[in-house]
Amino acid sequence: MAVQKIIEYNSLDSNGQISSDKYNFKLNILEDSGNYLIHRDILRHQLSQKQGTVSTKTRSEVRGGGKKPWQQKGTGRARAGSNRSPLWRGGGVTFGPKPRTINLKLNKKERNLALQTLLYNKRNNISVIGELETLINEPKTKAFCEICNNYNINLDQKILLVVSTKTTPLKLATKNLKNVELISASHLNTLSLLKAKQILLTPLAVNNIKEIYCD
Repeated sequence: MAVQKIIEYNSLDSNGQISSDKYNFKLNILEDSGNYLIHRDILRHQLSQKQGTVSTKTRSEVRGGGKKPWQQKGTGRARAGSNRSPLWRGGGVTFGPKPRTINLKLNKKERNLALQTLLYNKRNNISVIGELETLINEPKTKAFCEICNNYNINLDQKILLVVSTKTTPLKLATKNLKNVELISASHLNTLSLLKAKQILLTPLAVNNIKEIYCD
């Protein structure tokens, strides 16, 4: 059964101080089967990232092998009809992989419930930073590191940075930081949320999340 929970956050200004602006989420979460839905959504996300282009050739697809190597009887050797048999070197592959597409269907309501449940479970690791998109005007990694120091953000841990739109300076400023993942609110997913130890949101991203995923 879904239960509605409300979580509230104070925004942080450019100096890392708590401002008067407050943001809240009204989340519908599942208390009993929430973890099962999260697992299903992560599995769906991982399966959708697979290319599924791996392929091998069977004995009928390998070039050559039309001529019988030797006569059926009289040579003393085991009978053979083709040198492209799976038993031969250079032959086809038995039961090898073929290109395929694997889809795990999950309803939109279930995906939103899984995301909201995970947001609630990670509520203590979420921070709202005001005007982060406008603070970085130059593509400098040093500038982003200075902002992280102001907010006491540990760059040795996995950080998920959720913004409304990914600007070019912000993308280039976080590109060389291996523990920072930049994502737009419209592409938020349970796998990125689960991996992150710290989740940074902007006010615009909060509004987008509420519009897209919350009722």
